[in-house]
Amino acid sequence: MTAALPPLRKGYAARDDLIQRRAAAGAFETTQEIEPGVTIADATYGGVSCIVCAPVAPRATILYLHGGGFRMGHPRGWTGFGSRLAAAADARVVLVDYRLAPEHPFPAGLHDAVAAYDAVANESGGAIFVAGDSAGGGLAASVVLARARSRGLILLSPWLDLTLRAATWESRAATDKLFALATARDAAASYLQGHPSDDPLVSPLLADLAGFPPVLIFASGAESLLGDASAFAEGIALAGGTVEAHLVAGMQHVWPTLFPDLPESGAALEAMARFVRQRL
Repeated sequence: MTAALPPLRKGYAARDDLIQRRAAAGAFETTQEIEPGVTIADATYGGVSCIVCAPVAPRATILYLHGGGFRMGHPRGWTGFGSRLAAAADARVVLVDYRLAPEHPFPAGLHDAVAAYDAVANESGGAIFVAGDSAGGGLAASVVLARARSRGLILLSPWLDLTLRAATWESRAATDKLFALATARDAAASYLQGHPSDDPLVSPLLADLAGFPPVLIFASGAESLLGDASAFAEGIALAGGTVEAHLVAGMQHVWPTLFPDLPESGAALEAMARFVRQRL
């Protein structure tokens, strides 16, 4: 199960409103609380800038791809969550600074993620997991499609189908406060820029799911991406794979990363740590 990556394409400049949103999100990056005992360091893997969250004695590596609709976000904004995951799972967490749309449309981000994965896998020589949230969750699944060598795949509220066909985009519109259908359409257009939305490397839900490594997946019963997550879990199971799905009522999109003090976030973090430990 491997897929060749298509060639890079030219994008276009970001709109002023997106530039302003990126700047506003940058303020969040300065508020990250790092878990005691975890070090944060810059690194480069496969020519791609990364931030590494490392516990004292890591037993595995988790390559992590942040969310943001393929057009926002920087690993600095995930160092708090990355440090908590690193401490809980006794794993080095590598946060990848992949290129963003619309300046760099598909497949630039996937090229970066795969290059970082290859370099980390070659360096570590040990167990490597791939993980991500929202758009980064879809990108993580695409990395597995392209490489198929990871020990496991961890997905938080993953965006896995850019055709936007899931019924939950409509049925959860009133309860999802963070990721609306109109926002998803705009983000998909800036990422795809004419590329087919049903390409499995864009929409891993539409791929042949046979041969996937074990999957751990989280989604809220209140969020628009519930349909993507539940369909992917079903698809993995029907393809003969192992999947553990946590579909939690009343949460918001990517709640384990945004609301660390919730008991549901603590439970999710422990489930991730257990998933990693069981596969070492």
